[in-house]
Amino acid sequence: MVLIMKKTLTILGITAVLFLGAVYGSEAQQSKVRYADDQMGLMNYQHALDMYKEAYAKKPNYETARKTALAQEKVRDYGQSYAWWKTAVGYEEATEEAYTALLRMGILTDNFEEAKSIIEAKGLSADSLGVSPASIPVSARKLKVEPMEGVNSSEADFSYVEDAKGMKYFVSDRGGSFPTRMPGIRIDGRNKLFSEEKSDASDRNYFSVYQQDKDGKVSKVVSNVPNTMHFSDPSYGASQNLLFYSVTRSIGKVKKRRNIVVQPEIYYSKVGPDGSLEGFTAFPYNDSIGYAMMHPFVDEGAKRLYFSSDMPGGMGGYDLYYSEYDENMVFGTPVNLGPEVNTGGNETHPFRKDNRFYFSSTGHKGLGGMDIFEANYTPTAISGVRNMGTPVNSLGDDFAYREGKDRTVYLSSNRKGGQGLDDIYMAKEMYKQFLARVLDCNGAIITESYLATFRDKTQGIIVPTARNGKGELTAQVEPESDFGITISKPGYFPLTDESITTKGFAGDTLKREYRLVPIPYQLPVHVDIVYYDLDKFAIRRDAMPALDKLAELMKKYSFLDLLVASHTDSRASDEYNITLSNNRAKAVTEYLGGKGINSDRVRLEWFGESQLTNDCGNGKPCKEENHQLNRRSELVLEAFPDPTKQYDIPQELKDMDFCEPEDIFEKIQEEINDIPTIYFDFDKAMLRSVHKTELERTAIMLKRMPNLMLYIEGHTDQRGDGPYNQKLSERRAQAVKDYLKNKGVEDNRLESQWFGKTKPIHDCDQVTCTPAMHQLNRRTELRVGKSSYGYTGRQKKVDTM
Repeated sequence: MVLIMKKTLTILGITAVLFLGAVYGSEAQQSKVRYADDQMGLMNYQHALDMYKEAYAKKPNYETARKTALAQEKVRDYGQSYAWWKTAVGYEEATEEAYTALLRMGILTDNFEEAKSIIEAKGLSADSLGVSPASIPVSARKLKVEPMEGVNSSEADFSYVEDAKGMKYFVSDRGGSFPTRMPGIRIDGRNKLFSEEKSDASDRNYFSVYQQDKDGKVSKVVSNVPNTMHFSDPSYGASQNLLFYSVTRSIGKVKKRRNIVVQPEIYYSKVGPDGSLEGFTAFPYNDSIGYAMMHPFVDEGAKRLYFSSDMPGGMGGYDLYYSEYDENMVFGTPVNLGPEVNTGGNETHPFRKDNRFYFSSTGHKGLGGMDIFEANYTPTAISGVRNMGTPVNSLGDDFAYREGKDRTVYLSSNRKGGQGLDDIYMAKEMYKQFLARVLDCNGAIITESYLATFRDKTQGIIVPTARNGKGELTAQVEPESDFGITISKPGYFPLTDESITTKGFAGDTLKREYRLVPIPYQLPVHVDIVYYDLDKFAIRRDAMPALDKLAELMKKYSFLDLLVASHTDSRASDEYNITLSNNRAKAVTEYLGGKGINSDRVRLEWFGESQLTNDCGNGKPCKEENHQLNRRSELVLEAFPDPTKQYDIPQELKDMDFCEPEDIFEKIQEEINDIPTIYFDFDKAMLRSVHKTELERTAIMLKRMPNLMLYIEGHTDQRGDGPYNQKLSERRAQAVKDYLKNKGVEDNRLESQWFGKTKPIHDCDQVTCTPAMHQLNRRTELRVGKSSYGYTGRQKKVDTM
């Protein structure tokens, strides 16, 4: 309910001045219009309206239609006011004031286009009259505004608050209306006194505070302040269990002067266990005859009491003030909130929550008669006032904004479609909050930029996202919808989550955690070597199985390409050998082409004799088997070979942890399963020439994969005594280690152990072993693992004799 104060201003809350109509004994025969004019002056608007309607029905004319339209506006029935202004502008004597009022009521009732056409038919325009609909934004919060269940009545209901025990308080004038008849003689003359049974401004009950318990039962709260007529504007202070409120008292005269206007005052009381009020204390700056004090809001965080008043020194109409208080409820001098908040209009119903300050105003640019505004709050200033937009505001009056602990909004409004004159509405956040932490492989939030595409799959739209102060990804999402998100960053695998949903989600914030993983470009996952005959580049039959296996893997995994690095021995000229190594690389490409592998998946390098694997250089005598080691093509199977390409995580590896790239190596190795076997002669620790090729491949693998360790374990058969076999297994493990170190593998990546005859494959002490079974016991085992994690990886056997 918008309350009526002494300056004939429409104010929300309790009315400051409510009087019986003053009628002179000698005016018994006055016309209804003159009588209604007097009632308007006394702010008995409802009674005045009834008289105007009766007068117009008896004698229609422009002046009575105009006055009826104004009275309808005073009682805030904007639809009827618009209808009466339409009637008024139909008269020839209608003025620009009437045309302007028609346009203004057209805006409030969503009839602006019709009002414009009426004005234009008169040869005028809305622009020439300076009237246009306000441009009001949609609220940044997506709220669903609905009437409060079990609270509203057919009369006025507003100002909904809650105490520490969950008891709700609100204001209402429920109880029916009391029509006033035009009396012949009034004995009270022009004294502005209160009727005992009703409010003369509305012809309804006085406002009173009501209480709703947790079960929904509504009961009336009794004011302890003597002679209370209006009782309104509850505000609860939990720390001292106090309820602040406004009252307007019935005061007959002051110092023998009866021609007075009684103003509302602020009081506070203790709240008893049952919700009743215990005692009362007046706010020390009340002045019931001088000015209004109303709409208290107790801000316990700032220890301030905010309120609305038209005390002298304000900016026009009703301004917002605060008074600081201490633990003993001693109040300081009221402070005006200044021109950022206050205007020449009326500012009412203050409220603060965290760093936001809320109030209602008729002076700031709004959508309806009175709108709710928000501003930035600090203890030293309130700034950045902005209209809260729809659906918080409407074409009607909107006021008494409050926000609960769970961000539920309560407001009061006489918007279209309500149950009564004013109704209490609850506005809940329709949006849910989405919050995602996008982490790197170390578990830290990624603060650099990345692209996040968040899709509402139910509505088929893109949802805006933002980054909060912690670098977390945030978005507002619709309830009962399905969503998908894709996060991408150059050099990283894009990640997609299609499982996000708010269907059935009862919480406020939907949380996710994602890990953005760098793409391990040109990651070696397998190494092999093929050899060539002297001065030849044709693929030998012994090389074909290795190439066939590579072709099979490349067909299976589209993210694998092959690097072919070809070499020659040192015989013939450098120029000749460059060409020969190039031909050998091409031969691999052509062979794989015959197996269905496109040439663009094979990257070629050729080095001639510039990268010999041993010291068989020009002019140095070497055995043919050592020259053979130089006539080779090194085959390195690389995952994600193109550093300029943005790869997706392969479907076949979707469950793999790509923060551990060596896991890809492990998977490919499991499929190849070509563990090398190296044999030694009986009772010897020298490497056979035929097995040096296997160690060549192992050396290339270790050099290409710097995070790999090689674990070397030497064993013997069970013939001979323990100490001798222990030493023999040590020499065999050392022979493998020395060969790899000679090929450039760092010593700290080679770890060797030896076990002699203590860990046989076949226990020849229990069974009679064949030569082949003895051979299996004479072995050297290699295990590959990730050095940084002490991983003990795949096991490789190197058999010895």
